[in-house]
Amino acid sequence: MAESAVTGRFAPTPSGRMHLGNIFAAMLAWLSARSAGGRFVLRIEDLDLARCSEADSRAVIDDLLWLGFDFDGEVYYQSRRAEIYADALKKISRKADIYPCWCTRGSLAATAPHGADGHPIYDGRCRRLPPDAPHDRPPCLRVAVPDRVISLTDRLQGGYRQNLAAECGDFILRRADGLYAYQLAVVVDDALSGVTEVVRGLDLLPSAPRQMFLYECLGYPPPSYCHTPLLLGPDGKRLAKRDGAYDIGELRKRFASPEPIIGALAYCAGVIDRPDELSLSELIPLFDISAIKKDNIIFLPSPLWEQP
Repeated sequence: MAESAVTGRFAPTPSGRMHLGNIFAAMLAWLSARSAGGRFVLRIEDLDLARCSEADSRAVIDDLLWLGFDFDGEVYYQSRRAEIYADALKKISRKADIYPCWCTRGSLAATAPHGADGHPIYDGRCRRLPPDAPHDRPPCLRVAVPDRVISLTDRLQGGYRQNLAAECGDFILRRADGLYAYQLAVVVDDALSGVTEVVRGLDLLPSAPRQMFLYECLGYPPPSYCHTPLLLGPDGKRLAKRDGAYDIGELRKRFASPEPIIGALAYCAGVIDRPDELSLSELIPLFDISAIKKDNIIFLPSPLWEQP
């Protein structure tokens, strides 16, 4: 039997313990790849070492293994790949204009128009500055985007299109503190690790067109995209690390095995039609991406979670 050409990935940021929303995203990405007989890789997105720690990285990996995830190849860390990102930045500069920008986040929030996702649409103002203009802070580096529409067909959400100039604006590739930005690092890492499908949360759908633009600049084929619903708490707010909602550390204290957790998440997603305690491997033959709910999901604890 020929080896599947599918390679998926999960790329957590180790800035604290994972919660159910993180596990939900990892589960759908893992099931998508494994149900196609594909490979699955783990990337630790620890570019910002001020927010990320080795202890948190170890905890992420330990929690994923306890939950039943497995991965192909070695885990790799973005914090160790700065030279690779620097080379990619040079390559992009041959296809697009990269320029320094001294604008602060506060000044843009106050003066720039905002897109549908709430972020400022950068108008390229620093690109028009004279070369000898005085500055009092280090610049970030932005890439000038084309005034054209980039379209994709998301495996779950369907058609999506975005005019980069009108709806996004020139975006950052390297921050003022020298750290490479998410948009650059994720494209380089996915391309070089052979990722063919990106299954991730719906909040990242607006990033897909700008990432496709970077794939184009770098000469790599883009992956397929599948943007899955976010998991919300009973109050309708997105689960987040900062409020400790359904922290995996607390869940591991409560449950002796991961099956109640995985089963509850699978039921929420629509992978199974009734609450049950199942392992990740048991879900592989049941997985159908077209059956996954498209809209964000309010997580209600399974009756199986009730204390006796």
